[in-house]
Amino acid sequence: MMRLPMHRGSSFLEAESSGSCLYLSGCAVSSSTGSLSVPDLLQKWSSGWYFPIRLRLHSYREGSWWMQNFWTSDPCYASYGVDGSNCSFLIYLSEVEDFCPPLAWRNYTHKNSSLQAAFRLDITVLLAALGKSKESLRFMGRRIRRLAPQWATAARRLEKRLKKVARRILVHMGFLTEDVFSSVVSKGGPLGEMVQWADILTALYVLGHRVEVSASFKDLQGNSCPVTGSLPFDLIYTDYHGLRQMREYMGVSLKAHQCRIRVIDTFGTEPAYNNKLYAVKNGYRSNWGHWNLDCRQYMTMFPHTPDNSFMGFVADELSKSEKLHVSKNKAKNMVVVYGKDISMWKGKEHLLEVLRRHMDVHATVYHQAWSATVMPPFVKNHGLLSQKDLQKLLKKAKVFVGLGFPYEGPAPLEAVANGCIFLQPKFHPPHSSLNHKFFEGKPTSREVTSQHPYMERHIGKPHVMTVNFNNSQELEATIQELLRTKVEPYLPFEYTCEGMLERVHAYIQHQYTLIFCHPSVPAPPSWPPLSSLQALLSQPGLSCTETCRSIAMVCEPTFFHFINSKLNVRCEMWEVEANHIFPAVSREQRRCSLQKEPLLFSCAGLSARHRRLCPCRDARHGQVALCRDCL
Repeated sequence: MMRLPMHRGSSFLEAESSGSCLYLSGCAVSSSTGSLSVPDLLQKWSSGWYFPIRLRLHSYREGSWWMQNFWTSDPCYASYGVDGSNCSFLIYLSEVEDFCPPLAWRNYTHKNSSLQAAFRLDITVLLAALGKSKESLRFMGRRIRRLAPQWATAARRLEKRLKKVARRILVHMGFLTEDVFSSVVSKGGPLGEMVQWADILTALYVLGHRVEVSASFKDLQGNSCPVTGSLPFDLIYTDYHGLRQMREYMGVSLKAHQCRIRVIDTFGTEPAYNNKLYAVKNGYRSNWGHWNLDCRQYMTMFPHTPDNSFMGFVADELSKSEKLHVSKNKAKNMVVVYGKDISMWKGKEHLLEVLRRHMDVHATVYHQAWSATVMPPFVKNHGLLSQKDLQKLLKKAKVFVGLGFPYEGPAPLEAVANGCIFLQPKFHPPHSSLNHKFFEGKPTSREVTSQHPYMERHIGKPHVMTVNFNNSQELEATIQELLRTKVEPYLPFEYTCEGMLERVHAYIQHQYTLIFCHPSVPAPPSWPPLSSLQALLSQPGLSCTETCRSIAMVCEPTFFHFINSKLNVRCEMWEVEANHIFPAVSREQRRCSLQKEPLLFSCAGLSARHRRLCPCRDARHGQVALCRDCL
């Protein structure tokens, strides 16, 4: 059972960390010079001998009372060596609770975590850890089992190339603590989160890390013992729901361990929304943001927010023979509509009529939600399909068409991987929190130019065609074009099992040791390596994300530390300020501004009055998250 630091309201355990940890009794303790009693220690301390504890007797009396009365309330206290003696209380409060620094007379050493990880090809243990207590977990288990051969093949390819240190990792899927997600699995509800979490679990497990799985608040609580001094996990993967649950349970002790947290965040979190003080002061309010993490700790489904880390997921990768079979057996005039929920079809009559003139129209809408008033009679509905049957349908179809919602799901990528052409609507103006209710409260100002910007920008024609559905002539011409176009099944490397393993491995090996939990002092870390850096000055009104993309590079937030200086830019005035636009040069180039708050380094920020100083980097072919020299 996992054990996280517990927050006990107004009890002793909420006392400030500088409180007393020394009980004035005759308890004997060992030291390098022999046996010392507490009075001996006090005498040496008062005479100048170093002792790492500040005495606050009233705090310890309260704590002593709590421990004497409640240490038997949970077996975990005894497992940490508490036996009812004052000495065991002292040791527990200094080494487990971390209320005091380690005691000088204790032989205390940190555990060595340099155990090498070995790839795992058998997923039996992972499936047992996942369990079957909820329909959502059963769905994830089926996915893990179905893709197991592809994960094993990828592991064999990487085995000689990747050397790994084994980490102990807690995976807490906070969204699954809400029963609503399990209830909609079989009714056409959103499955994207479950797809991604299943793949994250598998990647961590196959890489050889020690993984514990939590999908309920009860699992998260574990028992009564806090472990602020020695958290039993190197990393914690969770989501915004889980982050809130951890804060509720751990209280202020969460901050001491926040470097270990990775937040799976579908739509991304920009720095202006992440820094609480700055966000509140400047109107960047959000229902999800304000956590003051390093924005690279947020991990997205698609690489749309370079301030964050790209986690991703995997799609089925076809073999050469499977690709050949799919190409030979494609229907020439069959379209599958992307929309399992009947509400997505409302107002799409014109689009469906245009499609009908050229192709047979198929759907996968939940049967009990089927509505003759919304669904035209010419649509052949297959109902909700298993993943295996959906794959068969996509292998046969010529086109997979989006209706504008949901945004950025996994299905279009899976369709293209099965040889479909993805036809999707272009949004003009782009959808964002400024003009679309769906994005209200999300911690991003990102503008979504189509239903699936990744498919539009990173794949594009001939596999993806993005068009204004409201322009009949443009829509008609595009359909005629795609009917003439032949494509092979296509899957970007970063969405293969091998690509995801490579990426997750790099994050765990480099981000954990170099960036978040053990940053180098005073110089910032150099991963990605500086050899991949190219600094650019943006045009007014352009973000660093757009500026780097314009030269086929990626904005790399790690490098802001290196370019946040005067460099060779000539300016009449210099200022240092906390602003998510900085470092930047005013439009007239008279005033140059440097960044004061590291949490506000932002690829996303833009201003019509400033030219931003942008840190761009190169990228590996098919793996935008990593630079060419990152492995």
